[in-house]
Amino acid sequence: MNLAVQIQDLGFAYKDQPQLIRNLCLDIKSGERFGVFGPNGAGKTTLMSLMTGLLHYDHGSVKIFGKEVKNQKDEINKTIGLVPQDFSFYEELSPTENMEFFGAWYGLNKPQIQQKTNELLDVMGLVDVRKKPVKQFSGGMKRRVNLAIGVMNSPQILFLDEPTVGVDVHSRNAIISYLKKINEENGTTLVYTSHQLKEAEDLCESVAMIDQGKIIAEDALSSLLLQHKQDGLEGLFLQLTGRDYRD
Repeated sequence: MNLAVQIQDLGFAYKDQPQLIRNLCLDIKSGERFGVFGPNGAGKTTLMSLMTGLLHYDHGSVKIFGKEVKNQKDEINKTIGLVPQDFSFYEELSPTENMEFFGAWYGLNKPQIQQKTNELLDVMGLVDVRKKPVKQFSGGMKRRVNLAIGVMNSPQILFLDEPTVGVDVHSRNAIISYLKKINEENGTTLVYTSHQLKEAEDLCESVAMIDQGKIIAEDALSSLLLQHKQDGLEGLFLQLTGRDYRD
């Protein structure tokens, strides 16, 4: 079995805080569409940051395609893409200028940058606004720019943290359709987290539920629904994590 992500006994705590991630183990297969879900404060975004090397873990191991994140970050960065919840572009620049900048940052040459920029502007429906400052865009358009930047380097594995939060239905459908396309056509592994559980149910083949820094359930989504006698991800989520408010 070819693993895109292999996590063993992972532990992490923010400075002067109790341990958030505790002895966590998780395997994600290459080419899988994998979702990580849990209540607010469960550790989802922290786990995403540990997998991508944005945070440094205290103990344990995180490997991306067999390479240890802690020791081989430069090599790993060539194979991953990240679409963070917060916008990761320069608002005063146009979509074209942003993609040219980040394409160069990824190490692409000029022909590669031009080809990829033109392709993504078309796919994301941004051709007509390619020269306008992103600060003038709607939330949905900004999300599409955010995604385009995250896939400029044609990553083998794409990490997505709330990629469609606050967008309209058309932008959401366009983003999810594109994610399915690169997964099916290119074999891109998707590691996704969101509070949009209907959307997640449509996208994800396998899921892990995390609560208080621990994996409380992990399997193919269809198997978990059958096991817990639920007909949707929302019911499964509430059954496993409870119905109380979370801060």
